[in-house]
Amino acid sequence: MLINVPETVVADALRGMAAAHPELTVDVENRVVVRRDAPVAGKAALVSGGGSGHEPLHAGFVGPGMLSAACAGEVFTSPVPDQMVRAAAAVDSGAGVLFVVKNYTGDVLNFEMAAELAEEEGIRVAQVLVNDDVAVTDSLFTAGRRGTGATLFVEKIAGAAAEEGAPLDRVAAIARQVNESSRSFGVALTSVTTPAKGSPTFDLPAGELELGVGIHGEPGRERRPMMTSREIADFAVDAVLEDLRPHGPVIALVNGMGATPLLELYGFNAEVQRVLSERGVAVARTLVGNYVTSLDMAGCSVTLCQVDEELVRLWDAPVETPALRWGR
Repeated sequence: MLINVPETVVADALRGMAAAHPELTVDVENRVVVRRDAPVAGKAALVSGGGSGHEPLHAGFVGPGMLSAACAGEVFTSPVPDQMVRAAAAVDSGAGVLFVVKNYTGDVLNFEMAAELAEEEGIRVAQVLVNDDVAVTDSLFTAGRRGTGATLFVEKIAGAAAEEGAPLDRVAAIARQVNESSRSFGVALTSVTTPAKGSPTFDLPAGELELGVGIHGEPGRERRPMMTSREIADFAVDAVLEDLRPHGPVIALVNGMGATPLLELYGFNAEVQRVLSERGVAVARTLVGNYVTSLDMAGCSVTLCQVDEELVRLWDAPVETPALRWGR
């Protein structure tokens, strides 16, 4: 692995991020990343965070048009409430803060505690829980569905609404609409390797894949002999559509888990688009790349978000972050 020692992996990454992105304020000691012009007067702020190892989520989405701040935990471990309160205090202009929380037990508990602490300091806080993964009902890390690819949709679309000056209650309502309109399904072709362990975290024999895997390597629905890109797309998209049942156009995210090259992801996207066309689902926008990753796991996920004209307009709105930027 390209690291010094496991104990400094997160801090080393944040120091590198600070050097590459002077438009951000990176507090390496407290592991909080803030857009440099925060707080923005009159603007509701968005704060998210979670365990490291899913880059560019979340710090890579800090900037105008998306998150105001992000908190980085240890690898696959939730940040602590003090980090979240520090981030909220740094970005609150008096218009309030929306916590975007993926549905993992540690994240949920810590963000809830942080919201209480922030409100004691006079910061108004709203929360949205992202729980889009249709693969399993519960998992090793959650009660209820896991939060995965839809986090990007929530942060982008609600972030655009906040950037336009929408009040906190409206930003929170849009975030919840996006979450309720989104579903995801992931596939692993290899295990993930954490820096601390230095070896695969679960056993996935060569020639097999895991359908419905979580972004920490949590078990999915089943294992099968290796399938073609076409067969995986049929299975994954149908799993999403069976639950989402869209009655309008969707935004599609074809996401890499960290070790799958774009050559394969674009080929997989061609198959995803084919399935959607065959099922009569119109695609308003598509995003392909590594956005919600699992360190070095090979594999991919599909996230669909049913959208109306307003959500498409907010998706197209300018954004300027390390990992996502257009229109500026």
